[in-house]
Amino acid sequence: MVYALSSLSDLDCLPFDQVIDVRSPAEFAQDHVPGAINLPVLSNEERAHVGTIYKQQSPFLARKIGAALVARNAAHHLETTLADKPKGYRPLVYCWRGGQRSGALALILRQVGWQAETIDGGYRSFRRLVQQALYDAPWPGPVVVLDGNTGTAKTELLALLSEKGEQVIDLEDLANHRGSLFGARTDSQPDQKAFETALAMQAAQLDSDRPILVEAESNKIGRINLPPSLWRAMMTAPRLTVTAPLPARARYLTQTYGDIIADHARLIATLASLRPLHPRDRIEDWQKLAETGDYETLAASLMQNHYDPRYERQRARFCDLPSMTVQLDDLGAASLAVAVADIKAKAAMLISG
Repeated sequence: MVYALSSLSDLDCLPFDQVIDVRSPAEFAQDHVPGAINLPVLSNEERAHVGTIYKQQSPFLARKIGAALVARNAAHHLETTLADKPKGYRPLVYCWRGGQRSGALALILRQVGWQAETIDGGYRSFRRLVQQALYDAPWPGPVVVLDGNTGTAKTELLALLSEKGEQVIDLEDLANHRGSLFGARTDSQPDQKAFETALAMQAAQLDSDRPILVEAESNKIGRINLPPSLWRAMMTAPRLTVTAPLPARARYLTQTYGDIIADHARLIATLASLRPLHPRDRIEDWQKLAETGDYETLAASLMQNHYDPRYERQRARFCDLPSMTVQLDDLGAASLAVAVADIKAKAAMLISG
């Protein structure tokens, strides 16, 4: 009663009612099969305790203590989460390697009368599929990079394009980071493995005949590294560069980064971190603008003196690649709607050659 995952697309049509991850909460939080629920048969502390006994005392003693803990935790799951499951319930159970932990719970569930199966190779077999997709195989379709200086609403444009049915990979959303010095969000970033799982699952659904729009990024978003297959595709992809006047960008950026403005101490500290890159008087001017609440002037100066020159230097690396420009006079809703139509048409032109 072992189920073999042959591809990531298998997860969309699993013949099971539920996927159960029996690993510890810490393992589950790091990454897990999409849609799985966590019913740990060993808690974080119990897993560490059993592992210590296994290494320092006796594998037999560790297995005996572990079996008692697994039985106790399985009973709790039967009395709570699984209490209302019907007779025909069919769960797919996995642990790290598809061995003792998942096998133990699956055996108990089968004794109840449920059609429980385990994943061949456990989480590791699923992880190998993710790694193959992102590290071994080429990216599954033609990428078009949406470029543009800070404040040109690229992330919002991607969301609008997705609403219109275009293929979009929002890397900043997956990484939970806006990709700049000011880009950290209140919630922490996911683990690298969890980011890769989410990315690989999206990649598995792509149509290889249609453009795939991604925002221009470095190979690292916060502490998340972009995997090789996507990074290689982005480095050679045609580019659509969005432009808008500096005052419009400053207004837009001030609205978009409201969380930074609200956290005054964080704003001042972030500006101070730019000291190695700029003259002292410029840093002091920026901090004065922050102190007085003149955020649009601050945003404009930051873009003009810090971000724009760096973007231009990075953009020069791709000057030999096919490219088109999307010009915006302002960043209001009407202009963005027009830009979406323009981006769709130009992206199709760029991949058609």
